[in-house]
Amino acid sequence: MFYNIIHNHLIKYPIPINIKYTWSFGSLAGIIFSVQLITGFLLSMHYDPNINAAFDSVEHIVRDIYGGYLLRYFHANGASMFFIVLYIHMARGLYYGSYVGKKGRYKLWASGVIIYLLVMATAFLGYVLPWGQMSYWGATVITNLMSVIPFVGHDVVEWLWGGFSVSNPTLNRFYSLHFGLPFAVAALIIIHLYLLHLVGSSNVLSVLSKRSKITFHPYATLKDVFSFFAFFILFSFFVFFSPDALGHPDNYIEANPMVTPPHIVPEWYFLPFYGILRSIPNKVAGVIAMFFSILILLVFPIFYMSNKKNFSNYYYIFSKFFFWFFVMTFFVLMWVGSKPPEDPYILVGQVFTFFYFIFFIIKVFIDYILWIFMKIHLLQFIILVIFLIMILSIEKGYMV
Repeated sequence: MFYNIIHNHLIKYPIPINIKYTWSFGSLAGIIFSVQLITGFLLSMHYDPNINAAFDSVEHIVRDIYGGYLLRYFHANGASMFFIVLYIHMARGLYYGSYVGKKGRYKLWASGVIIYLLVMATAFLGYVLPWGQMSYWGATVITNLMSVIPFVGHDVVEWLWGGFSVSNPTLNRFYSLHFGLPFAVAALIIIHLYLLHLVGSSNVLSVLSKRSKITFHPYATLKDVFSFFAFFILFSFFVFFSPDALGHPDNYIEANPMVTPPHIVPEWYFLPFYGILRSIPNKVAGVIAMFFSILILLVFPIFYMSNKKNFSNYYYIFSKFFFWFFVMTFFVLMWVGSKPPEDPYILVGQVFTFFYFIFFIIKVFIDYILWIFMKIHLLQFIILVIFLIMILSIEKGYMV
């Protein structure tokens, strides 16, 4: 049975002949996720989830445990590597319209977004565990966002804390959730792969013909292996030569509830959404905008449900332009999120928050216009344009 699963769904699994190396990032995400599971499990054997011992236990792992520094830095930098791969994987799906087309594609896309949400939650919980200054105050700021929930907001915050502030019960709960959530992510990854094999892999040209497909092995496996080794070089650079480059120096200071850092920032992969949150002066509106900036990834593909055409940006220059403008917007918001909440960063954040949301509206609009053009025969469209030009010329002549 196991051999049949491997043979049918891996070795002989049909894939489009024209997929690129960017399709390897899905497999790469699975490999890095496995690394995170293994290193996290080994770290849990030495970590002490107590506010009086958590910080020292992390130092003990790095300094006293044989190979402990490798476990710690592989796990800490692995989170950043995982998000790099996830963002590229999602950007590829957004660029080539993987969320629309054959029946079941929206379910595939939605399962991926849910995985992303759970991974974000898991990463946030893990960031709190070292119990440094940024861990403590990051937990305080982010959990306080729940206070905007009408009527029960403050009760929810105290329930999350297990008291009246971030303390030992909070750390214990976050540790348990950080350990348990990856198993939910693993289950969703299996569902994601199942849905992928139901609808088949997308491709650059949106070609779905069975004649244009090849087997996964050896063609895709060679690309995946090459991508893995190329990415592992980048991963190894951060682990061995610059293990703290993607972290915050304040997290090497033990958590102190009596001293607030001058500038509280989350990890880099949360910065775009943090930038949206701080760009809006009203707390409730900022929290709503931040959460909707993520949930919009689930909402906007619904407008394509009645259309089975796959809108790959490969064909359309306007869609390409707006996509790369969206990528620039994402990085600008990341930069804004890393800066203090003051002018001109607030103004820049507000402008690019507007661009972030308007992208999805413009994308749906442009894709539907293109879909209408494709429904009209090219010759008929040219005749229509000539006819309109003639009418405008005649009217202009009468006016003269």
